[in-house]
Amino acid sequence: MAYLLGIDIGTSGTKTLLCDEDGKVLATAMAEHPISSPKPGWSEQNPEDWWKATVAATKAVVKKAKIKSADVSAIGLSGQMHGSVFLGDSTQALRPALLWNDQRTAEQCREIEQKAGGREALIELVANPALTGFTAPKILWVREKEPKIYAKTKHILLPKDYIRFRMTREYATEVSDASGTLLLDVVNRVWSDKLLGLLEIDRALLPRLHESPEITGVLSKEGAAALGLKEGVPVVGGAGDQAAGAVGNGIVMSGVISATLGTSGVVFAHSDTPTRDPKGRVHTMCHAVPGKWCVFGCMLSAGGSFQWLRNQLGANETALAKKKKIDPYELLVAEAERAPAGSEGLFFLPYLTGERCPHPDPYARGGWIGLTSRSTRDMLIRSVMEGVTFGMRDALEIVRGMNIPATQVRASGGGARSAFWRQLQADIYKLPLVLTNASEGPAYGVALLAGVGTGVWDGVEQACKASIKQTAKITPNKKAAALYDCHYRTYDKLYFDLKERFQEIATMAC
Repeated sequence: MAYLLGIDIGTSGTKTLLCDEDGKVLATAMAEHPISSPKPGWSEQNPEDWWKATVAATKAVVKKAKIKSADVSAIGLSGQMHGSVFLGDSTQALRPALLWNDQRTAEQCREIEQKAGGREALIELVANPALTGFTAPKILWVREKEPKIYAKTKHILLPKDYIRFRMTREYATEVSDASGTLLLDVVNRVWSDKLLGLLEIDRALLPRLHESPEITGVLSKEGAAALGLKEGVPVVGGAGDQAAGAVGNGIVMSGVISATLGTSGVVFAHSDTPTRDPKGRVHTMCHAVPGKWCVFGCMLSAGGSFQWLRNQLGANETALAKKKKIDPYELLVAEAERAPAGSEGLFFLPYLTGERCPHPDPYARGGWIGLTSRSTRDMLIRSVMEGVTFGMRDALEIVRGMNIPATQVRASGGGARSAFWRQLQADIYKLPLVLTNASEGPAYGVALLAGVGTGVWDGVEQACKASIKQTAKITPNKKAAALYDCHYRTYDKLYFDLKERFQEIATMAC
């Protein structure tokens, strides 16, 4: 029996997964890595920490699966999108990687749009507007602010592609992750020579392009020795975490949409054509399915908002959970369930790290609106969960407005593990929420892609059909859905009411 290894370089840790040729998951493992915020709005990681975590998690998953390391037959890679790794001649990065949630590049985003001839012209070129999280503005920032680093740079890689380099010594990427650099002609699935020229970025700095299931190289002697695997194992293109997670959840056909509540929150839809949002509120990118595209919206602080609540206001729940040996989130959710639907008009704005979709605004700030003397702790907690889910509906409404069909939503991430939050999502989305037997996300998706690339399955659709089955369906509660529909209309106005105040707060000099 041959085994497929999926590796996902996440923000908080690296996850590995082994499955067999039937798509059955044998084991998973996780190794954490730290994140740094040297200044407000900055977010960085040391790529060497990703490699150390990959080595540790790969050895751990092989041990847990109780297989021979020589039986690993193919590897797929996924990772956090947009992060920029600047390399010279060494395997060590020239500086820490700037991450997807780094907000320092607002000035460079304006420069990109100006050089492209405006936002609409930029969207025509690369299907997306310039956002602070994307890779291209990070390149311009390093070139301007750290010219000595830029002068030494010979290669710029995305997080998962740095791990590919450490494994294979190949400088390669694939179209789904490359779409998030802002430098890819998404419609034609090639680097945009026109935009590269306008921005004066040397194409030689960028890796060669592949489709997601294509083999991009094999484990080198050094890579194999570090990971404890055999030399020569094929490594496929893989996918950025959003496309990889979609494959891992079977979002490879029209009408099926995923809602993933992790640190960020993502609504993802498959598209047979490269459909653009002219306002650039959601992203149009290449899918991990060759010749297909996807549309998705990403809010920055989804589960991150709930994590903030736990860290700052959940000390009692955390302590009690430790005694009971349970997850503190279980206690917080139980408290939220005691509050009335709608939290008596208490709204939480989940813009704790600025926002990306539907409001590309690094100055956006979070907060509670509607506090009264009747507001309880239970309402505070519930309103956070409701506010995050309203933020997810923002993206869903845009997708619907683009005439992309939505017949069901497949749930994944932390929000899918809570029965209460699953029902809350169904009620707020006003759509059936579906669970599947595949709950491992991007690592599973790229393991399937590894199987496609090495002939286990004939295509990505076949791999998903063979491996992923529906296990549960949650239908909206009509009364709750009607109430939340009313509340959503108010929530949808609050950002615009406060937009100017957000910028004042973020730039206050007094």
